[in-house]
Amino acid sequence: MKTTLEELQVFITVVDSGSITAAATQLGQTVSGVSRTLSRLEQKLATTLLRRTTRRLALTEEGSSFLVHARQILAAVDEAEDQMALRRQQPAGRLRVNAAVPFLLHVIVPLVAGFCRRYPKIELELNSDDQFIDLLEQRTDVAIRIGTLRDSTLHARPLRSSCLRILASPAYLEIYGQPKTVDDLTNHCLLGFSQTESLNHWPLHNAQGERLLIKPGMMASSGETLRQLALQGIGLVCLSDFLTWQDRQHGNLVQVLVEQTLPERQPIHAVYYRNTQLSSRIVCFLDYLVEQMTWPD
Repeated sequence: MKTTLEELQVFITVVDSGSITAAATQLGQTVSGVSRTLSRLEQKLATTLLRRTTRRLALTEEGSSFLVHARQILAAVDEAEDQMALRRQQPAGRLRVNAAVPFLLHVIVPLVAGFCRRYPKIELELNSDDQFIDLLEQRTDVAIRIGTLRDSTLHARPLRSSCLRILASPAYLEIYGQPKTVDDLTNHCLLGFSQTESLNHWPLHNAQGERLLIKPGMMASSGETLRQLALQGIGLVCLSDFLTWQDRQHGNLVQVLVEQTLPERQPIHAVYYRNTQLSSRIVCFLDYLVEQMTWPD
């Protein structure tokens, strides 16, 4: 084979990062070195993979086709390495995990030290994103998704579920009073999500008996940001237990409209693209999450 794995990795990294300079930084190489590797690959293939201008890179038709095969080749190499690690019963190598910022901070990060002690040869790479990502494009091994799954092309493993509650800080309630009915919410500042409208459906019934869609007085894209706003006494918020149970335990957030709140739980899944046997790294990580994730129901 004329093409090397290093050349494939450089090509994919340039495409994913959007520039030769960004790829060089990510790979720990010089810009000139990455450029030479890319040129060498194109010479071997006798074709142009990327059109270069002073402002951007663009895949040629041949480059788009080759990119698909390059990803498959590196995935196959990863699979082979996984199988060797599994044979040795010593899971090893890099595991790329993606999760929304709140889940990453409040659930995964506190478990990292214990996981690394148990599996010292697994190199965790933790990436956060509050929007759904393409696992292949982002070279992600496993993503944690909260809520109803929509992508049927993904394999999923249920991990747990988490209850939704409507909360406010004691300082906010002292100033503005505690809502007694759903209609009382019109007199309060409601904190909602800016990018996903479905998250602004609170587990309450409106006057028509339908699930309540709130009109936020303040919005943010991240549940962690909304949590911080609620802790600062800005308004009422609807968030999941995995994010807020310690706040409730310490009295920093108080549940309101308890009797009116519908018993709704958000499912939590791990999703991945692997069609064959899961790598030992993924299995170990997910087993550890299920074993260690704790918050009161």
